[in-house]
Amino acid sequence: MDGVQRADQAEGLRKMRKDNTVRAIAIASGKGGVGKTNVAVNLAVALADLGSRPLLLDADLGLGNVDILLGLSPRFNLSHVLSGEKTMADILIKGPHDIHILPAASGVAGMADLDLGQRAGLIEAVSSLDADVDHLLIDLAAGIATDVLTFSRAAQEVLVVVSNEPASITDAYALIKVLSRDHGLRRFHVLPNMVADAREGQILFQRLSAVAERYLEVQLDLAGIIPLDPAMRSAVRAQQCIFDRYPGSAAAQAFRTLAHTVRAWPRRTEGRGEMRFFLERLFADMAPALRA
Repeated sequence: MDGVQRADQAEGLRKMRKDNTVRAIAIASGKGGVGKTNVAVNLAVALADLGSRPLLLDADLGLGNVDILLGLSPRFNLSHVLSGEKTMADILIKGPHDIHILPAASGVAGMADLDLGQRAGLIEAVSSLDADVDHLLIDLAAGIATDVLTFSRAAQEVLVVVSNEPASITDAYALIKVLSRDHGLRRFHVLPNMVADAREGQILFQRLSAVAERYLEVQLDLAGIIPLDPAMRSAVRAQQCIFDRYPGSAAAQAFRTLAHTVRAWPRRTEGRGEMRFFLERLFADMAPALRA
């Protein structure tokens, strides 16, 4: 794409801006197995129940599993968009409570190793859009792969999910370190997940925060605390969100509290990332389906 084309698309993006901005939240974790995708799914549903209009992007590009968690069977996914076979509107599906989902591929060779131009086409959602979306939740792969760093840099907020295990804490610190040292991110939201109680969650956050703020130039805040709840395991087995399976559970209440907290975060209108020229294609394609 030459400079003239980029300038034209940038101008198109500026015309799309409205007062009602989309908040892009990258949901990350240092390692797998900490319940990050469960957090993304249930936070999306909790936001929808509060009247927000969330869009959930499964950005674990080669091993996407948002659809599996919800018992959905999409015919198409992001690999079909990147190949030019389908548009974003073609692959958009509805999940529980009318959340919108952009499914990733699972087990598709090459999806986990996209080039710069392909990644650019999937990451930017930090501006106002002419579409009924106000929160973009980006469910990232675990770790510090290139796509994780690129999506995180592009998002307005980064929510780091961590469990009370040494490897999870160490890897969450490593993720924050790379994003702050190499990509200039200074603020992170931390979500202790699958902890015994609020006290354990507070202690976990304080341990991570003390080390990060001592050795890194970052600010961490406690986004919420999600308890270890047998109801969540049962909901996962049933391929349902916690609100449909056990709406009165401790986990469901914790996600409702988290959704209220997320909605109360101060709006930041500035974007990060050098590839926002692709935003127009990303959401202009989806606008008709999002209004349906």
